[in-house]
Amino acid sequence: MKVFDVEAHTLSLFLFADVTNSKELLDLMQAGNLVPEVAFLNASLIPDAFPVLAAAYKALLSKGRETLTTRTLHSELVYNYSGSKHITESLKRCGISDSCTYILAACFDASANEVKAIQDIVKGKEIDLEELAGRANQSQILKHYKISSLELGLGSLGDAITCRIAARDAL
Repeated sequence: MKVFDVEAHTLSLFLFADVTNSKELLDLMQAGNLVPEVAFLNASLIPDAFPVLAAAYKALLSKGRETLTTRTLHSELVYNYSGSKHITESLKRCGISDSCTYILAACFDASANEVKAIQDIVKGKEIDLEELAGRANQSQILKHYKISSLELGLGSLGDAITCRIAARDAL
């Protein structure tokens, strides 16, 4: 787990591999019974933590302005990470699925008890956040975000995703 400061809040990121209960997590999340509230993202679409922090920043701005597009701050993070303006599509594509075994969990302002609860609820091996780059599915990311090789020549994969996150509302 790694904790980041984002706009007077903290964002705790947990990376899990070999997850066996993603269907259970998805069911709890969709029913609104997930305690503590947490965002679950398909980690294979995440090349590094920076784009997630950009999505978290946008989610916090929306909450502060009372303009959340989704029901919760944590679902807003997943929605913002997707780069799409379609909520359902965003949550399906960048959130977890029934068969997802590689998950990034994100929780705003997590207490010590909530950190323990997240680590207990996800049935998988917690791994270092530094493994994101080596495990990212580059071809899937390129296709989802429509990133060209020319663009990759100018910056990193994370930079390209972050630009899309930042510019989505302006387009």
